Amino acid sequence: MQRLYAGFATGNLEAVLADMAPNIQWTEAEGYPYAGLYSGPDAIVQGVFARLATEWEGYQAEPDTYVAQGDTVVVLGHYSGRYLKSGKAFRAPFAHVWTLLDGKLVRFVQYTDTAVVMKALE
Repeated sequence: MQRLYAGFATGNLEAVLADMAPNIQWTEAEGYPYAGLYSGPDAIVQGVFARLATEWEGYQAEPDTYVAQGDTVVVLGHYSGRYLKSGKAFRAPFAHVWTLLDGKLVRFVQYTDTAVVMKALE
């Protein structure tokens, strides 16, 4: 998990995708700009990562705490960045819930304060 978040921080897409299963299910929170379910790494890259890279400046998902139990890892942290169209910056807490199977990431669920994020888009 730490390698994945280090990949997010440095923009190393290969590191981010390295441990994802081909059938990973990725859920962005309802009310979030990219809300919905994405199936597989290609859908995640196109539907989430590419948009974050082109619509935001300095977008970060910074982990603060990792909590693991069995095949579940919860990562608590915060998002930050500046939305290019509005010029507004934000900082919002998140909880990411990851599920692993045989060492591969098979599920991601995002929880965040979507109202804080959406204010940056206005």
